[in-house]
Order: sequence, then structure tokens, then C-alpha cells
Amino acid sequence: MKQRLFSSEISPACTYCKFGFLTRDGRSVLCEKKGVCSPYDSCRHYRYAPLKRVPKRPNVLPKYEKSDFEL
Repeated sequence: MKQRLFSSEISPACTYCKFGFLTRDGRSVLCEKKGVCSPYDSCRHYRYAPLKRVPKRPNVLPKYEKSDFEL
């Protein structure tokens, strides 16, 4: 059985594809297989490249004061 190294929650997108390269303006992707396409498209040649994906920033934790922990 093949073990998955990455989450299945990542939806296919040309931005994360091995064959796609984001243009300077960030509005389109230059694909080796399909040519110019949208960053959120995907095709049958899609191969996930984990180093191309920029993870979302974690949520900022709320600031607590000492009075929040008193009874």
C-alpha cells in the first residue's frame, strides 16, 4: 500500500504543480504541458510539488491579562 506523505486536504492547483511556474504578476501560471493557465486550475498532468506551496500563517493567539485568570 502506498503511504501518503502529504494531506489529502490540499486541492490540486497549477500553483503547486511540478510543471507550473507562477508569472511575475502572480495572475497566471506557465505550464510546461498546457501553456498559460489560471493558478487554481489543474489538469491530468498535475504532480504535487510540496516546496512550491506556501502554508497559511497560523492564527494570532489572543492577548490575555493576569485578571483573566483570577477567580
